[in-house]
Amino acid sequence: MAKKQINVRVDEAVYSGIEERAAAAGMEVNEYARQLLADEANDLRHRFLVAGDHFTGEWADHFEERFGADSQGAAPARKAGHAA
Repeated sequence: MAKKQINVRVDEAVYSGIEERAAAAGMEVNEYARQLLADEANDLRHRFLVAGDHFTGEWADHFEERFGADSQGAAPARKAGHAA
């Protein structure tokens, strides 16, 4: 498959964040950015995230009722529009 090139300018703070995440993933900045863009363009991933959001919205209250806060003390996810 032919490859296309994209040039993007970001400010120093954004670049530093990308650089840190790339290092944590054991990747070069360019490869990390390429992977992020490829993931963003992936329709299957998008559908999975939408479905996950829908599931959370439907079942968050039930999970909170059953399991309460997690072991770190964080409250479980809430339905969209509900106060945290």
